[in-house]
Amino acid sequence: MEHGIIKPMMRSLLVSYILSGILLAALAFALYKLRLSEGVVNIMVYGVYLITCLIGGLLASRRLRQRRFFWGLLSGLFYFVVLFAVSWAMNMGSTIDMERSVTVMAVCALGGTLGGMMS
Repeated sequence: MEHGIIKPMMRSLLVSYILSGILLAALAFALYKLRLSEGVVNIMVYGVYLITCLIGGLLASRRLRQRRFFWGLLSGLFYFVVLFAVSWAMNMGSTIDMERSVTVMAVCALGGTLGGMMS
């Protein structure tokens, strides 16, 4: 990748992960206080992925200015790859839930693409 692409992508990923941390902490607090069901929590986690990838895609594509939806999509996919790698590294012995992984990848890709299209 060209140097002009790396910096905006890294910045968008950093912002996405900081925002993820904030939103997931708020979700954990809501879970503690409201005793939400597992189904509701799962939907809200997908919402966090969608929102953070949308913001990341928006930031990446604004900086790169051309083929915005592509850079947004790439930002969402990079977010997923890092998330998947860290999750896999932390649970090395367990099996991978492919259905959930593909769903998370699709949500991240969709969020990033929408962010790119909105910029």
